[in-house]
Amino acid sequence: MAAAAVDSAMEVVPALAEEAAPDTAGLSCLVNLPGEVLEYILCSGSLTAADIGRVSSTCRRLRELCQSSGKVWKEQFRVRWPSLMKHYSPTDYVNWLEEYKVRQKAGLEARKIVASFSKRFFSEHVPCNGFSDIENLEGPEIFFEDELVCILNMEGRKALTWKYYAKKILYYLRQQKILNNLKAFLQQPDDYESYLEGAVYIDQYCNPLSDISLKDIQAQIDSIVELVCKTLRGINSRHPSLAFKAGESSMIMEIELQSQVLDAINYVLYDQLKFKGNRMDYYNALNLYMHQVLIRRTGIPISMSLLYLTIARQLGVPLEPVNFPSHFLLRWCQGAEGEGIDQSYQLLRDSLDLYLAMYPDQVQLLLLQARLYFHLGIWPEKSFCLVLKVLDILQHIQTLDPGQHGAVGYLVQHTLEHIERKKEEVGVEVKLRSDEKHRDVCYSIGLIMKHKRYGYNCVIYGWDPTCMMGHEWIRNMNVHSLPHGHHQPFYNVLVEDGSCRYAAQENLEYNVEPQEISHPDVGRYFSEFTGTHYIPNAELEVRYPEDLEFVYETVQNIYSAKKENIE
Repeated sequence: MAAAAVDSAMEVVPALAEEAAPDTAGLSCLVNLPGEVLEYILCSGSLTAADIGRVSSTCRRLRELCQSSGKVWKEQFRVRWPSLMKHYSPTDYVNWLEEYKVRQKAGLEARKIVASFSKRFFSEHVPCNGFSDIENLEGPEIFFEDELVCILNMEGRKALTWKYYAKKILYYLRQQKILNNLKAFLQQPDDYESYLEGAVYIDQYCNPLSDISLKDIQAQIDSIVELVCKTLRGINSRHPSLAFKAGESSMIMEIELQSQVLDAINYVLYDQLKFKGNRMDYYNALNLYMHQVLIRRTGIPISMSLLYLTIARQLGVPLEPVNFPSHFLLRWCQGAEGEGIDQSYQLLRDSLDLYLAMYPDQVQLLLLQARLYFHLGIWPEKSFCLVLKVLDILQHIQTLDPGQHGAVGYLVQHTLEHIERKKEEVGVEVKLRSDEKHRDVCYSIGLIMKHKRYGYNCVIYGWDPTCMMGHEWIRNMNVHSLPHGHHQPFYNVLVEDGSCRYAAQENLEYNVEPQEISHPDVGRYFSEFTGTHYIPNAELEVRYPEDLEFVYETVQNIYSAKKENIE
């Protein structure tokens, strides 16, 4: 009987959701069901939020069941955005209907901003003030981040441009949040020491898109501690460390008992789990990140020492970090414990950000940052924001230490000269294949190509009728040795290894077995991969308006020829 009643009611509810004036008999049948059955039906997953809204307006009984803080709207929220549920406590009062509305609004705002980024920043890297719209958003930041993650997790090969800019925005948002957490951590009293927490913040900052948390890393270390305790139990079954509870801060005073703990740690880490220093690839950034050290079981002295120190302290043995020139060591503190205090541009810049978070008024660090931007040529060619940032840094240095006037004056002069050179904005250049000067261009944007000499796969995202690089580049790349030299079309290509290259036409050929190109900037230029070629996004198509039609013709000709050869 109960099952039949539920089946009957399940047929009535969708009808009520669709009809403006519900059937009185059907409604009576529905509302006479027990509350638990009605709630089960409304939470079954067959109704949308709009359906619930309409159903709740039919009568007082259903309106009460669909109250904003009740189970029905909670289930609607959970089904729609399951990853957000971890942010709510089971004991908290939550207006789920209001949360649903706020999350929905945040999602629409997020998509609006992501859609605007390609048009605003196609011609330049996103400048440091390009995220001002995001910083001024209303509503919880976690909702906005969740929508960005939803965009990144969209299935298929479409929306590549959206995914490209969603990733950049999410990267920025998480780094800013982590940096604020790190600054708060650094304001803790001196007796609040958690080297692991500080290391995790650095790990998170350098890998903001990875799922890294102190809780997860601590859980992995706790599992290692359990193995150490098992070994220690075989050495001394009555060892006091075995009675320690998680989170306790206790210290063993007897040297012999401390030595037993260290022996057990050494056995577990180096004999059982095979942790070791990475001598073969010492400068790999992965050696610094705690989550990678635990996964790969290798690292460098500072990360391995941090792991060892954390385990030892949980078992009551005081160790102290010691920073030697070119080395990082641990000291076994048998007395009173004292105090202890790179490859790519991105890593260097991240490191400076972290240093300046700790020492914001260090003149030498600020001067190093300014010199980094200027002397290493880290000027976004079409963006003034970073140039103005350098001026702000230099002005801050001048305020802190007037004695740096000479160095600051030199950098200011050259920065202002750079601004003068960039004052004249260059309009969008449109390249038409029908122009006579482009008659020798054989390939089009979006085509998957193969380099004849080096064998790499790539996709074309731009072309020039002749080589547009300077004489020094042409000489260094030995372009003159090519049969057609620099008087031939050259192509901007995204390569599968993550690099961007400028290749001569005679060195490229069609890839008859095209595949997706795994390059971080694909979404900046293309909206979709069709299986044979990439489709340019609106910004790229404006610059090459006649290429798309040529791509279709080219792909059709390639596969027609391929089919004839097979036959």
